[in-house]
Amino acid sequence: MESNSLLRHWGADYAADGTVRFRLWASGQNAVTLRLSGKDFAMKALEDGWFELLATSVSPGAEYHFILADGTKVPDPASLAQKADVHGPSVVVDPDAYHWQNAAWKGRPWEETVVYEMHFGTFTPEGTFRAAMEKLAGLAGLGITMIEVLPLSQFEGNRGWGYDGVLLYAPHSAYGTPDDFKAFVDAAHGYGLSVVLDIVLNHFGPEGNYLPLLSPDFFDKERKTPWGAGIAYNVDAARHYISDAPLYWLREYRLDGLRFDAIDQIKDASDKHILVEIAERIRSKITDRPIHLTTEDCRNVVFLHPRDPDGSAPLFTGEWNDDFHNAVHVFITGETHAYYQDFADKPGKLIARILAEGFAYQGEVSPQSGEKRGVNSSSQPPVAFVDFIQNHDQVGNRARGERLIELAGEDRTRLLFTTLLLSPHIPLMFMGEEYGETNPFLFFTDFHGDLAKAVREGRAQEFEGHAGHEGESVPDPNDPQTFAQSRLDWRKPQSEQGKKWLELTRELLTLRQKYVVPLLFDAGGNTGKVIDTAEGFFAVSWTFPQGTLSVAVNIGETPRPLPELPGDIIYAWPQAAQPLQKNAIIVRVASGVAK
Repeated sequence: MESNSLLRHWGADYAADGTVRFRLWASGQNAVTLRLSGKDFAMKALEDGWFELLATSVSPGAEYHFILADGTKVPDPASLAQKADVHGPSVVVDPDAYHWQNAAWKGRPWEETVVYEMHFGTFTPEGTFRAAMEKLAGLAGLGITMIEVLPLSQFEGNRGWGYDGVLLYAPHSAYGTPDDFKAFVDAAHGYGLSVVLDIVLNHFGPEGNYLPLLSPDFFDKERKTPWGAGIAYNVDAARHYISDAPLYWLREYRLDGLRFDAIDQIKDASDKHILVEIAERIRSKITDRPIHLTTEDCRNVVFLHPRDPDGSAPLFTGEWNDDFHNAVHVFITGETHAYYQDFADKPGKLIARILAEGFAYQGEVSPQSGEKRGVNSSSQPPVAFVDFIQNHDQVGNRARGERLIELAGEDRTRLLFTTLLLSPHIPLMFMGEEYGETNPFLFFTDFHGDLAKAVREGRAQEFEGHAGHEGESVPDPNDPQTFAQSRLDWRKPQSEQGKKWLELTRELLTLRQKYVVPLLFDAGGNTGKVIDTAEGFFAVSWTFPQGTLSVAVNIGETPRPLPELPGDIIYAWPQAAQPLQKNAIIVRVASGVAK
């Protein structure tokens, strides 16, 4: 196997004999000194702004900084671990120190995927990798097959969602060490759980990013993202830093995939887009197990998700489908402010289209933006879409962080939760959803001074005119209580309500694995059909080589006559009644080759 040292152009690469190659791109500096274990060593200046030093007799755990000509002390931008925060010393890491217990793990096929989105800091009271390991057996027992963890790259402070990372290769030290994260992944594999990482390649956080000082050319002077300076992906050194990271995380931590955040903000005019380059490189380098790559992209595009004739994904496996969430949210809450206005007209009809074809917007004009959005998506297989009725963004992007069960009530939430878990799209659950968690998930940070003030004021301004938040006060993201309120309450699964929701989750996931998953392995595009829609009602069916699946949901006041749907009822709630009453669902499956 190719060593990870050959996969990184930047950083400190440790060899078993204690030799470490330190490499830094600092095109904005004339000289750089390495301070290693308290001793200073002048680094050799190479071409094109690179500096390098080969050190011997270095022990794992040795601390180091880079010292600039004016005396400024900075961490390694490609640090593999930090002693503490983003300003403190970087740490030399022995990549072979951890001994894997489940080294024979070969992954799971994408079609089996049920995603559980997890934020380590609020998942347990301790907020660590090791503490989270204790919950894995329970999640696997429910039928969850994949853990998707929010970004881990080191960010400022202890508290944060992870999207403000500045040291792309270093797991956030407040959660534990690199070996602790490896132990988490190892334990998950032991329970049959895949692990994927949410990775941010579109911007850096506002605190602790020393790249502008080291190499101003790392950033595109002509472009800004909503969260900071755009990255100059066409600059070789910057491109290496960004493109090496995904493969490094997959190889070093034996991850099963990555979710690429907000790729619409990754602007690259190179002959080969950096995302295509990254996906092709991953596919060529890791061939011993399935690797699942998903994207978040508000454009509703499909060019990054082609399928080979055998159904495999040569680039990206699937895309987060915000359309599904947004249509569901309007359907069961009635909120139509901000981006929800795109789904205000006949949301049930839009849900039906999404389930049948993929996206709601396939080139239509968005009322919110006034511009066309999306492309035809009906030719995509259903498993190309990752659906959810809530996630970190959609809960946290409310002023008070309310979960859907608090907004829509148990009955309506149950209907769409059932639809999510029994549709042929890939379902994603947000942590706590499995037992009906009601604690909020708020936006929290750990900034100080002027930055903390700017974040607090910016957060308040963000909700002016936002869905359902007019006049509401917005919790201070930097208040430790904002973070504390966002922790899961592990007493709730033991409550009567919690046990009921856990049993529902277990039942639905058992049905999914028994009846739905077998239909998906050879499922292609153009499989879905909208059967009927009306106020508060939709019915959809899918035809696959191995059978048919159909679902009908009614939240309207008027009972709806059921259309002719093939197959046996595998799930009905509250009962298999004709016509379909208010707040009811029926799911049917017909096995065998569809006629």
